[in-house]
Amino acid sequence: MPADLPAALPVSAPARLRGLLARTPDTRLDVVHRGAHALYLALPGAEPRCVGVVGSRATAVPCAVRLAAPTLHPLTGDRAEVRDGVLLVDGTALPVRRVVDAAVPRLTRAPAVADPLQGIDPRVAAELAGLTVDPAHLDSVLGSGGGLTPLGDDVVCGWLAMHRALGAPAPEADDVVRRARERTTLLSATLVQHAADGEVIPEFAAWVAASPTDEPARAAALAAVGHSSGAGLLHGARHALLHLSRKAVG
Repeated sequence: MPADLPAALPVSAPARLRGLLARTPDTRLDVVHRGAHALYLALPGAEPRCVGVVGSRATAVPCAVRLAAPTLHPLTGDRAEVRDGVLLVDGTALPVRRVVDAAVPRLTRAPAVADPLQGIDPRVAAELAGLTVDPAHLDSVLGSGGGLTPLGDDVVCGWLAMHRALGAPAPEADDVVRRARERTTLLSATLVQHAADGEVIPEFAAWVAASPTDEPARAAALAAVGHSSGAGLLHGARHALLHLSRKAVG
């Protein structure tokens, strides 16, 4: 390889993210968070977004390019940029060679839900029980909780994504997406936007597509994602199902 060309490490990514990178003018990116399995970067613009680089052991969020390796080694995330539509980290180009599907599966009818907290760890369930999941005030839970993706934001993502799965209108979505940019972390606000667009993590998609027989195991796998993120997504989605079923009856 000629000395003036960067080393390349091919990655996979959702089509929307690949298109976003391809349209981005050459720019430097600031580091939002770095770890052994995931790196998150701030993509500047009129509406700043978060772009991730994740290994196979990290949660495959729809705003991240994905490495086949479990960790990011040898990438450290000391510097990052977009050049000619390609993300570069530490001088290594990460061209998207494979497109992965991040779309939430479409459902023709809503499955029945009894208890939104069913199967969720009691400690997380207690925190979720303190959140009021109300479409008229959905933005009130934004930023509730700690971490890169506060628990309240995960709940909002689950709510919005389930509406997309069912093709149900969510008139609150635009306002929630706008307010998320003001009230929570850059990563979380980006994930709220993706959820409103119907893009989710693989564990959420698998749960939505599950048969009644497989649903308990898929719900458990989703609830196990992260410290509480998967549980928040599951809780928000189940609340959306309850809300939509009540609207249908009423």
